[in-house]
Amino acid sequence: MLSRQRQLLTKLHKLLDAALFAVAFWLAHAIRSSESLDPNRLIREFDAYAWLLIVIVVLTPPVLEWNRFYNRSVFFSRRETLFQLLRSGIWISLIVITVLFFRKDESARGVMLLFTPLAALLCFAKEELSRRWTVARFGNKASRRQVILLGAGGHGKPGDDTARLEKSLTTGAHGEVEIIARLDINELSPNQLAETLHETSANAVIISPRQALFGTIEQAIQVCELEGVDVWLLADFFQTRLSRASADELNGHPVLVFRTGPDASWQALAKTGIDFGGALVGVLLATPILAVAAALIRFTSPGPIFFRQQRAGLNGQPFTMLKFRTMVTNAEQLKQELAALNEMSGPVFKVTNDPRITPIGRFLRKWSIDELPQLINVLRGEMSLVGPRPLPVDEVRRFDDPAHRRRLSVKPGLTCLWQVSGRNEVKDFKEWVRLDLEYIDNWSLWLDVKILLRTVPAVFAGTGAK
Repeated sequence: MLSRQRQLLTKLHKLLDAALFAVAFWLAHAIRSSESLDPNRLIREFDAYAWLLIVIVVLTPPVLEWNRFYNRSVFFSRRETLFQLLRSGIWISLIVITVLFFRKDESARGVMLLFTPLAALLCFAKEELSRRWTVARFGNKASRRQVILLGAGGHGKPGDDTARLEKSLTTGAHGEVEIIARLDINELSPNQLAETLHETSANAVIISPRQALFGTIEQAIQVCELEGVDVWLLADFFQTRLSRASADELNGHPVLVFRTGPDASWQALAKTGIDFGGALVGVLLATPILAVAAALIRFTSPGPIFFRQQRAGLNGQPFTMLKFRTMVTNAEQLKQELAALNEMSGPVFKVTNDPRITPIGRFLRKWSIDELPQLINVLRGEMSLVGPRPLPVDEVRRFDDPAHRRRLSVKPGLTCLWQVSGRNEVKDFKEWVRLDLEYIDNWSLWLDVKILLRTVPAVFAGTGAK
């Protein structure tokens, strides 16, 4: 199934699941109040809690998604499916009970005990019907997408690339696609393709563009256009190791985008909103701390309050990062004298008990107070709350491995995986980069939340800071 079709089907399932969880809540309330057989009384009693239906409907899709319910294959383990549903129901019940607790409302809590098993059973029944429908559909030849495969090779003997593609479709499409003809795109005339489409009544044509001229591919697409048949042009004609391809449009021109970082999505949009809102709240809450820290720096050591340095931002774009000054004013000049004491491999410079740090600076670093001015960088859009830590521009220029620059493919952040994995105890720059790339490759909004939650105890413990 094409990705867009799968996304549409997932949205449909989310709507059905939300509706079924709402029905489960209503049934739970009806069973709880079964001593009253008066329908009017049941309706009146339920009216007081009808607002909880909105809460449940809103919570159901994200909680199920958080439990990876929508990442399953159609033929996923029934036991695991039921377990995911029960776990999601428990989480939703806990959230609803918490809401009721703060509202000092106890009468609906008993209903939640019945809600979880009922919701799990209703959604499990829906999943079972979906499974049976899928099995019946795959068994029906008329419901499969019948496709013609165009690639190098033909006459029943496809080339290596086409053979691999055919094997992949056979094993990975779960019977949704049936290859009914194989043609050599380099030996095929437009008339032959049109005749094959007429003879086979194919639903789509899959083109493997490797070892084919763009002019030949264009002719095949034009024939399919006239016939009203879909064309699936594979975008694997370039060997990429990390990039993920997606289709988009640029001023009316169709383009293939090869991207290694997170794609534009609602999660990315939500991250931007959380960054701004979180930084704004952080600045307001930390104002007293900022004022005290600024005063201590001003009266304990000569020099400016803030330390400004050019750091590499998104894609290496330089920006001025703000920190409270924790070192003597000639720290950059003294850095060359301490080069032999560097404890980090690679271009990064770190020294335990750095003699350039002032007494008050050591305290600010221990509790990460010196990093608080970077909330202003987040408000400016130069940084994010979570992301790879920004390195000085001169250190980025000394990268000895070009692959390390991929950590610049996202905005730098106040905290990231390497900081919650021991903070500055990570001394191997390659390990630092590995953790950054692990974050980029597995990014999600939930991962950001987990990193932020792990950062708080790490900061309060004051461990690993230098």
